[in-house]
Amino acid sequence: MQAAFTIRRFRLGDYPAVVRLWRRAKGVEVAEGDDRTGILAYLKRNPGLSQVAIHERRIVGAVLCGHDGRRGLIYHLAVSPKHQGAGIGSRLVENCVAGLKAKGIRRVLILVAKDNPEGRAFWQARGFEKIPGAEVLGRDT
Repeated sequence: MQAAFTIRRFRLGDYPAVVRLWRRAKGVEVAEGDDRTGILAYLKRNPGLSQVAIHERRIVGAVLCGHDGRRGLIYHLAVSPKHQGAGIGSRLVENCVAGLKAKGIRRVLILVAKDNPEGRAFWQARGFEKIPGAEVLGRDT
């Protein structure tokens, strides 16, 4: 029998526990913009879309979700190794997709590290696909 869990909105008070979870998660890089101020700004710009999963009053899963008005973006999905396989990651993803759809967003994007085949398999099993000919580029401001 799988452990019971609940999902709720990511609140700023969750930040310390969520960062600890992200730092332990394979394939999640805590980087610039992931400080408390940056996450607060993100949560305010995208109210209700980012979520946490709770089991026995502890955060065991988390995801950042938002959009730019045209495309949805999912970042930093992580589930505690002890709770993987219980459907938490899938529920978080489906809640993100449903929340974005309710806001009129029709396409959702994610970033998966090239050296994270498990992560890529997770996302592909949920209908995400490679974008042929696309390559991620970035620049610090």
